[in-house]
Amino acid sequence: MSAEILDNKGRGQASWRWPAIHPEARKFAAISALACVAVALVGWETLAWPLGVLTLGILAFFRDPQRTTPRCERFILAPADGLVTLIQEVPPPRELTIDDGRGALVMGTEPVTRISIFMSVFDVHINRSPIGGTVRKVIYIPGKFVNADLDKASEENERQHVLVERNDGLAICFTQIAGLVARRIVPFVKPGDIVAAGQRVGLIRFGSRVDVYLPSGTGSRVLLGQKTVAGETVLAELEQAELIEGVVQ
Repeated sequence: MSAEILDNKGRGQASWRWPAIHPEARKFAAISALACVAVALVGWETLAWPLGVLTLGILAFFRDPQRTTPRCERFILAPADGLVTLIQEVPPPRELTIDDGRGALVMGTEPVTRISIFMSVFDVHINRSPIGGTVRKVIYIPGKFVNADLDKASEENERQHVLVERNDGLAICFTQIAGLVARRIVPFVKPGDIVAAGQRVGLIRFGSRVDVYLPSGTGSRVLLGQKTVAGETVLAELEQAELIEGVVQ
């Protein structure tokens, strides 16, 4: 993780960089590239060109750009790049409304705001932590592979809940959800790990969705239809729930 500090007063130096490629891309890109070379050597150029484009597409899908993460204890950051497709008041995931062993529920049972971010195959698929703290839970749940853009995907699809808790007791749950094409949720963290806000915590292969459950009394600062940037976009500010309206233009 870069230690470079930039701020809203002009301190630091910003420049464009080629994004890195995550190691998860290696085997997929290698298979596609070898197939491209093989068919080209036997003279099947018509097939070689699409395979070459596919190889570039795989590398682009697994790109891992650097992000500039705001440092503010009040902010809850977007864990994923993508389109905000749902903002709803819902109960927390039932898997996290259980006793945590300390005589309290991991999350309460009262409805909270859930923000759903849909990632297309063109988005960056590296997921990042919305807050800094300790990873308390990583719960994998097998399931279906219906369209991740649908509301029922939160309850029916293959998914993985990640609960991060700060030292002051604030806990944020976000859920990685597989979709029609996505078939593998790859975690980078495990319970007990300490993460910083905006730190990489996992990825989902080939199109999917991430849900974020906000604390009670906190509302969304993003609107339906907005694009988010993982580790940079401020999804919410603690204890702020005012109505924000926007227009499509």
